[in-house]
Amino acid sequence: MKQEQSFDIPLHDIKNIVDVEEYSLYYFLGASFFVLLLLIVVAYFLYKWLKKKDKFNLRKENYKALNNLDFSDAKKSAYDITAYGATFKDDSPRHHEMYLNLTNRLEVYKYKKEVGAFDDETIGYMELYKGMIDV
Repeated sequence: MKQEQSFDIPLHDIKNIVDVEEYSLYYFLGASFFVLLLLIVVAYFLYKWLKKKDKFNLRKENYKALNNLDFSDAKKSAYDITAYGATFKDDSPRHHEMYLNLTNRLEVYKYKKEVGAFDDETIGYMELYKGMIDV
């Protein structure tokens, strides 16, 4: 006599499958988005800085040229002051008036074959005009 074996054993300690909430993918995506956003902002400011750094500024260049003029050659200096100073003549009515006054004083040194050195009053006007310029 054989006994039949029963396979219907009640199991009390095994539980059903439970959904495990896993957020690591969301943390990774959030961190990746934040890093990407940070890189875009840094790249934007770097681009703006490089663009501003390489920008040619005619006013600054002409201001440097005015300050570096050699007054030993009065004729060449008179032409240079007229050319470089024209950049700043429209800054204000005062600048325009001073520029016209200065160019009238420099006429003596321009259209002659041989000219003497600048007189002290003309040099004073040139220094005053250079001092008025805001770059």
